[in-house]
Amino acid sequence: MKKDDLIKKLNYKFLDGIAHRGLHTETITENSIEAFKNALLQDVAIELDVHLSKDKELIVCHDANLKRTTGKEGIIEDLTLKEIKDNYLLLNKETVPTLKEVLDLVNEEVPLVIELKPDTKKKNYKELAYKVIEELKVIKDKANIMIISFYPQCLFPIKKEGYARLLLVNSSDSYTYIFRNFFEGVDLDYTLFNKKKYQKSIKKRLTISWTIDNLEKYEFASKYSDTVTYQYIDPKIIKRK
Repeated sequence: MKKDDLIKKLNYKFLDGIAHRGLHTETITENSIEAFKNALLQDVAIELDVHLSKDKELIVCHDANLKRTTGKEGIIEDLTLKEIKDNYLLLNKETVPTLKEVLDLVNEEVPLVIELKPDTKKKNYKELAYKVIEELKVIKDKANIMIISFYPQCLFPIKKEGYARLLLVNSSDSYTYIFRNFFEGVDLDYTLFNKKKYQKSIKKRLTISWTIDNLEKYEFASKYSDTVTYQYIDPKIIKRK
């Protein structure tokens, strides 16, 4: 699909910027229900991360280890949903959410960017992708969902599902950029735009830049991307181009 056609198809709120791990603050923990409610209140798109628990449930958390956001050691892939719910609390005293809980909360009022975080040791790329597809059966309008991952193996199984897939590319592992043409777009570390090779990306495909946490980065990234994933910036100043 051509870039312009894809952009017309997607929920326009994606172009107003995407709240990284929800609209979190120093007191509102990232990837928490509170952070997602805050994004809903301000009517902004949400980015979140999902892992597959030991009993094959989709857990919303950035890191595989729960330590940073709960203060307690625990690898998501080695724990059941019940173990996580019973024994871990986020720093804002909430339980760690599931993707189902977030989908129920958001109810397609704002669009979502879902990052697939596989266990590379267990190589559960396809398993994670298929579980996300199953969970997304409740979605009425696929224009409200984008799926991203650093791992092409997670994105290939979703090809025929009708969701926009974007390849995440980190400056430290930029070799994965060679897979860009397999997907509808790319989600680039904003520092990559210092190179002309990546500046050209926006001409051919939907391009997001991450993670923008101040206005200087925003002004730079906005020149080379269709939208940005941001944190610690007032959504009101992220204006659609």
